[in-house]
Amino acid sequence: MTVISLLLRMTGGLCLFLFGMKVMSDGIQQSAGDRMKKALNFMTGNRFVGVLTGFVVTSVIQSSSATTVMVVAFVNAGLLTLTQSIGVIMGANIGTTVTAWIVSLLGFSINISNMALPAIGVGFILSVIKWKYKSLGDLLLGFGFLFMGLEYLTQTMSSAGDYYNFNALATLSHLGFLSTVIGAGAGLVITLLIHSSSASTAIVLTMAYNGVVGYEMAAGMILGANIGTTIDAALAAIGAKTAAKRTALVHVLFNVVGTLWALPLLKPLLALVHILTPGNPLAYDPAITMHLAMLHTVFNVTNTIAFLPFVNLYAKLVSLIIREDTSKEEGGHYKFTYITSAITDTPELNILRAEKEIYDMAGVASSMYARFSAVLRSLRETGDKNDAVTRLCEELKQKEEYADEMRESLSSFLIECSHEQINPRSEYRVSRLLRVIGYIEEMSDECYSISRLLEKSVRKDYTFKNEEMDDLIPYVNQIEGFLGMLKEQSMHGSKIVSAVHTVKLKADISSSRKKLQKLGRKRIEAGENVKTELMFIDLVRRIERLGDYCFDIAEVIAV
Repeated sequence: MTVISLLLRMTGGLCLFLFGMKVMSDGIQQSAGDRMKKALNFMTGNRFVGVLTGFVVTSVIQSSSATTVMVVAFVNAGLLTLTQSIGVIMGANIGTTVTAWIVSLLGFSINISNMALPAIGVGFILSVIKWKYKSLGDLLLGFGFLFMGLEYLTQTMSSAGDYYNFNALATLSHLGFLSTVIGAGAGLVITLLIHSSSASTAIVLTMAYNGVVGYEMAAGMILGANIGTTIDAALAAIGAKTAAKRTALVHVLFNVVGTLWALPLLKPLLALVHILTPGNPLAYDPAITMHLAMLHTVFNVTNTIAFLPFVNLYAKLVSLIIREDTSKEEGGHYKFTYITSAITDTPELNILRAEKEIYDMAGVASSMYARFSAVLRSLRETGDKNDAVTRLCEELKQKEEYADEMRESLSSFLIECSHEQINPRSEYRVSRLLRVIGYIEEMSDECYSISRLLEKSVRKDYTFKNEEMDDLIPYVNQIEGFLGMLKEQSMHGSKIVSAVHTVKLKADISSSRKKLQKLGRKRIEAGENVKTELMFIDLVRRIERLGDYCFDIAEVIAV
């Protein structure tokens, strides 16, 4: 019964620790969501900036797995190139060592558990009394739960020695290099089970502090955890594009190769750690936890320094291993791959990914109108007009269905993001993005509708005269210019452009529409074909709707 009690207490302590990490990470993300967005923009810089970005983001969200999953997702969405992602992944590996330092410096060196309950109390009060303090409250709650869980783990492992003989583990810890290899395997398995190298590192530090495992075996477990943490990136790449699979392989090879060279050179690494870190790691006191945290840092920094000069060659090697798959055809269907667990890890960062996909969706609608515009301009010189408009309708029909699929997938994704803990600004962003998705999808519907109207006019021989086409083309160009400005605005988020130009463009389009409709009515009065002129007026009215949608989107983006 005592053994069961100890196991339950250890499990409870571990779960409390993991829960604290999650709550603390969510609190930091909510308070720093906008700043993380700016940090992620640096990913497009050089390899050194990429390393810095990966380090900062991982230090903030306390999870290298979450960062690398997001990097895989961003590469899959086209936000990052394979080469840019390599530096970020390297930086994420360094960033994950921050947790080990927090645990080693605070969890064992001072009696931080005395602060855990006050932190939980203050955090809870802050999170409920006023919404603006909720993120700070969550941060304190997570801090309290994390160290309370660590305290339970430490006490349970310490008292477990009274009921369980750890001599077997002690024997394994004195087998030289074999004990290091066994430790690496154990660290790999633990990390695979709990999906967090930060948490598994904290477990190893606790075991080493309580003398459950020896110094070198604990060091091996730290190295093994670096391999186990790659599982999430590998899972995220399943079903993704080739570039995303290559990015996942970058992470796997980086950690596996690093561990393979570090295992046989562990003694020199530990000697360097001993020079850099005070205290005796063999005394099973706080010194051993600081030595292991330093080993974690030295290993990841050294591995990064070794790989960094060869980033381009590394990218080529990965591209050779995973070649472009030309055999798979999606049949023109939209595919947006994501893992639900990744959303719960980084809901704030996932919104960035959705914004990129929405930008691509706007590109689909823009290309539909550009295709219609090109056919309309060349219609007078086209020999087989029926064939031209038929092909136009078929092409726009496929794109319209593609836009429908994008709306369904992206709306579901954003709604799932909104169900997670995000700050009020991000909640508002999600609601605006959902509106933009709806407007873009309606634009694609309208583009297909005007192509059908053009087809109808050709088939029924309601042919517009040259003077009518001369009047219509500048009007069509106005809408095309509005779409181009909107695309530029959505990419750079220029609120000045929206405030100054969109109102003027809408007014100009409305004025042109009135003039064209007036000309159509005058031609009817002059005895021209009534059905042709009514078709002309209807086409003008439908084209103006696209301008209205552009104006609506510009207003939403500018808020």
